Amino acid sequence: MRYLTPRLSRKREVLVSVASADVPINGALLFRSERLALLRDENGFNALSLICTHLGCTVTVTEETLSCPCHGSLFDRRGSVLKGPADKPLEKLELIEHNGMIKVYGR
Repeated sequence: MRYLTPRLSRKREVLVSVASADVPINGALLFRSERLALLRDENGFNALSLICTHLGCTVTVTEETLSCPCHGSLFDRRGSVLKGPADKPLEKLELIEHNGMIKVYGR
């Protein structure tokens, strides 16, 4: 009976840690082995999973969009769906910026 056992707090895993200065404005850093992108615009940083929400292919990042090479889904740089067949946005990953460093926490 789950309600009788305490919930175990899961330790968050740091997927990547990078200097914020290494991410150019309107640029991105891709971490293929972690399947994530750290993007930066005039408003700050955004970390997105590169796993397409349609069937799990790895999306590619261009200057303006993220696209799935398998089935043609298209996402904006905030992860929102622009064109299907994907009907859910890309997963946004938690990030913390502190003392010039960015840590992206994982799944």
